[in-house]
Amino acid sequence: MVNNILICFGTRPEWLKVKPIAEKLENVKLLFTGQHPDLLKDVKVDYRIEIGNEADRLSQIISDCALQFPDEKFKYVMVHGDTVSALACALIAYGRKQKIVHIEAGIRSYNLHAPFPEEGYRQMISRVADIHLAPTTLAVSNLKQEFVKGEVHMVGNSVLDNIKEWKSKTAYANKVLVTLHRWENHDLMDKWFTEVEKLANQHRYLEFIIPLHHHPMVRKHKDIFKKVKVVPAMEHSKLVEVLAHSKLVITDSGGIQEEGSFLNKKVLVCREVTERPEGIGTGHLHLIKHPNDLVSMFNNLLEDFTIQNDCPFGDGTTSEQIKSILK
Repeated sequence: MVNNILICFGTRPEWLKVKPIAEKLENVKLLFTGQHPDLLKDVKVDYRIEIGNEADRLSQIISDCALQFPDEKFKYVMVHGDTVSALACALIAYGRKQKIVHIEAGIRSYNLHAPFPEEGYRQMISRVADIHLAPTTLAVSNLKQEFVKGEVHMVGNSVLDNIKEWKSKTAYANKVLVTLHRWENHDLMDKWFTEVEKLANQHRYLEFIIPLHHHPMVRKHKDIFKKVKVVPAMEHSKLVEVLAHSKLVITDSGGIQEEGSFLNKKVLVCREVTERPEGIGTGHLHLIKHPNDLVSMFNNLLEDFTIQNDCPFGDGTTSEQIKSILK
């Protein structure tokens, strides 16, 4: 017997993006690859990968996925984005001649070191995928220029399906959401935090809120914050509520770039490059390549913080479109 669809995920951002799809599709089984084990408190899964504790975590995840991947046959193996487990599961499915569906396909920075290692993983998955579900016209264009095999469909980004009800509830309150955690920023995290704290002292009427990431390279700098409000990691619904009421957003997260744009926020992206340049073109995203530039750009945007341009990342109907394609 061939099962219909195996959906693979292992991190909280992945789950947020595959959840609306899993809810729409029939005959679905879920494979949890284990990077964020707290997910299992809320999510019932059919298969679970147990990740070891070797120092080389990325290699460990690939090895454990290969050794513990389910033996069943599936019509489709669905992976999301650019994680190491997404690559591992795609490679296993490819070796077993099972069709690979890649959600959020075609996003590119074309810089293998930024974001690292995600850019490399995403490009590698595209070489073996059979169905590419691209979020934007630019992502579709990237895939076609790379001569990928299989079908290419533009469907928007599925994370927006989760927050459609917030579209009409947005406001520009005196809040600023801050999320910083990416690997390429770890060596500069103390500098980013120092500049954010400087902004919080300059604009005391604004409440700067940072849900602190669990990574030790992030947490070790938390004492820099005196005026910034440091809170534990938030449930997604609470995070979206803060985002929906923020005046501006400071982040290095890919998902926040998309969600912030959808909720009509101007987002300061603390990275050398973004693989979501569509948001720069619409005025939603503003690239801050170095911490020294954060204060001046924030102050400039604060003079005119509203934006009503259409979101370039989708309209909240991605899961419905994917259901139609896979039928």
